[in-house]
Amino acid sequence: MSTYNRVNYSEVEPVSGVMHFLKEPLDSDRLGVTIAQCDPNWQSRPHDHSQNNHEEIYVLIEGKATVIVGDDPVPMEAGDAIRIPPEATRQIRNGEIQSIFVLISAAECKSRTDTEPEWNLDGVQG
Repeated sequence: MSTYNRVNYSEVEPVSGVMHFLKEPLDSDRLGVTIAQCDPNWQSRPHDHSQNNHEEIYVLIEGKATVIVGDDPVPMEAGDAIRIPPEATRQIRNGEIQSIFVLISAAECKSRTDTEPEWNLDGVQG
């Protein structure tokens, strides 16, 4: 019999009014999923994940926004996805309308037997 966990992101209290972190409610060991409902003109803090070797994929589901990767502004429209390596600085800058991102992240475990990867929330504006 398979085991699964189900959650509706709207029932998860957002951090900084924007980020619905689903890792804990889904009881995930190594994969993070966040729904980011970005208000007009919202922006995250510039940050990277080099300390925990944490790569991310951002998928823009609704709206338009710019993701700054290093010094490169990457304009995004609904349906676009971008992979960001751990060492790259990243920042979401929302435009004049609400946008919704799905942020998928994988943190490297300290060892093959480690079930508690380190998660970094430095990019959350608050």
